[in-house]
Amino acid sequence: MEEAIESFLTYLAVEKGFSQNTVAAYHNDLYQLASFIEDEAAKGSLAPSWAGFGRQGMLSYLLNLKERNYAATTMARKVAAARSFFNFMMTEGDMKDNPSQNVGSPKVGRALPKPISISQVRRLLEEPTKESKPEAKRDTAILHLLYASGMRVSELVSLNLNDIDIGGGFVRCFGKGHKERLIPIAPRAAQVVDEYVKEARPRLVHSQDELSLFVNARGERLTRQGLWQILKEYAKSAELEGITPHTLRHSFATHMLSGGADLRSVQELLGHANISTTQVYTHLTTEHIRRTYEKAHPRAK
Repeated sequence: MEEAIESFLTYLAVEKGFSQNTVAAYHNDLYQLASFIEDEAAKGSLAPSWAGFGRQGMLSYLLNLKERNYAATTMARKVAAARSFFNFMMTEGDMKDNPSQNVGSPKVGRALPKPISISQVRRLLEEPTKESKPEAKRDTAILHLLYASGMRVSELVSLNLNDIDIGGGFVRCFGKGHKERLIPIAPRAAQVVDEYVKEARPRLVHSQDELSLFVNARGERLTRQGLWQILKEYAKSAELEGITPHTLRHSFATHMLSGGADLRSVQELLGHANISTTQVYTHLTTEHIRRTYEKAHPRAK
């Protein structure tokens, strides 16, 4: 059970870009749930596994929290943590149903994404170009491609060589539910990826059978954790705080909408199943417009 939790926590930090404090909260909530399951399993009332944990078990867990006098907001957070975790388990194919589905909890506000400015993106993209080693060319391609496509980190590290069409200017990736989508990429991003493939990748791979587009120092497919570490180092050298791999996805969407792209197109590019997920970025751009107005208009204050 612990292995599944740790895998999910890595996903939150690397893929979703959650802060250390938020990941720590999820850690505490999920390990508390695991402890509850183990205690109940010892009594014979629950199976000692995630797969055997059903809706009735979830309701028993909520009752246990109420009996321990947890605040409603705390319970809502714990339910949200469980729901996200079980959705992740379903996506990974480890569970068929979400035990927390249709289990009520107090509604909590949704935090808006935090993109960075275009000038900050430019600073970040320039960092790996200060070196000439193969890893630097790889990192230049990674950062450009993340920002040019808005791909999730898991999608990017899953790319193979034949998923990139340099001449056509697009990348093919498989999102949640293994849904395929084609994303156009800017000429500059296509150029740096081409340079990486032709000049740097051959110096990194150790086997001609390796199909991964992006590889690590061992010549194997780059992991989400590896990409996260790469980005942290460049963000630090560029003096940018709070940057995660998901930051570039947020920035891609926000800058597209600010530049005049329609919501449906951005939804398709991001691979969102529901447009309501994409609409959070319209709130972000509207807030930027409001702040600009209040700062500039003589009657706004």
